[in-house]
Amino acid sequence: MTDLSVVILTKNEERNILDSLENVMFADEIIVIDDYSEDRTEEVVKGIKKSKIKFFKRKLDGDFSAQRNFGLAKAISDWILFVDADERVTEALASELTSYILHPTSKVSALYIKRLDIIWGRELMHGETGTMKLVRFAKKSAGKWKGHVHEVWDVKGVTSELKNELIHYPHPTIREFIKEINAYSTIRADELRDSRVEVSFLSIIIYPKAKFFVNYFLKLGFLDGLQGFIVALMMSFHSFLVRAKLWQLNQK
Repeated sequence: MTDLSVVILTKNEERNILDSLENVMFADEIIVIDDYSEDRTEEVVKGIKKSKIKFFKRKLDGDFSAQRNFGLAKAISDWILFVDADERVTEALASELTSYILHPTSKVSALYIKRLDIIWGRELMHGETGTMKLVRFAKKSAGKWKGHVHEVWDVKGVTSELKNELIHYPHPTIREFIKEINAYSTIRADELRDSRVEVSFLSIIIYPKAKFFVNYFLKLGFLDGLQGFIVALMMSFHSFLVRAKLWQLNQK
C-alpha cells in the first residue's frame, strides 16, 4: 500500500488515457474526473477492470481549480498526485514517489515536480517550459487549488522538490495547439474581467511582443529549434488573445 491517490482530469482523451492510467497503477486509488467527453474516454476507462479506478462525470464550467478540488474531496489517501492525461509518470518518478511516502521528510507537505515537455519529437530544454516546476504531489490536507485556468495548488507549510521528471506530451498538432489557446485564453479573460482588471491598447501590443522576446531570446528558446520558435510564438499569441478578449469584454 502506497497511501497514494492519483487524480486525472479528462476531456476527449481516448488516445491518451490508457497510457496515462497504466503509468499510475502503482497507486492505491485512481480518480478520473471527466468533463463529459464526446469520444470513447469513458468507455476506455471503464473497460479497465480495476476496482482502484473511480470514474466521475463533472462539468468543468471554465474552472479547472474547482475540478481539481472535487478530486481532492473524493480522494481517500493521505498523499495526492495530480496528473494530466497527456502526462506520463516514469518508473523512476513512481519509485521516488513511493519511497517518499514510505519515508517522508518531516514537516514537508508538498513537493515540486519538474515537467519535461516533448513536442513533435523534441525535448524542450529552454523557454518557459524548460524550467517548469509544478506542485502536483502533496498531502491531501496541504491546501486547495486556485485560479480558473493555469491553476496552482496553494499549499501551506514546507515544500521540497523531487529529483525525477514528469513527462508531458502536449499539443499533438498545431491545429490543436491553437484550439487550446483559444479556449484557455477565453477562460483567463473571463477571470480577469471578474477581477475588474483593465487593459490598455498599449498593453495589447507590447505584452505579447515582450512575452516572445523573453521566451525565445532571454530564456534561450531558439536553442530548441523550430519547435522552440513555434512554442514561443504560440505563448505570445495566447497573451495577445487574453488581453484582446479582456478588452472586448470590458467594452460591454
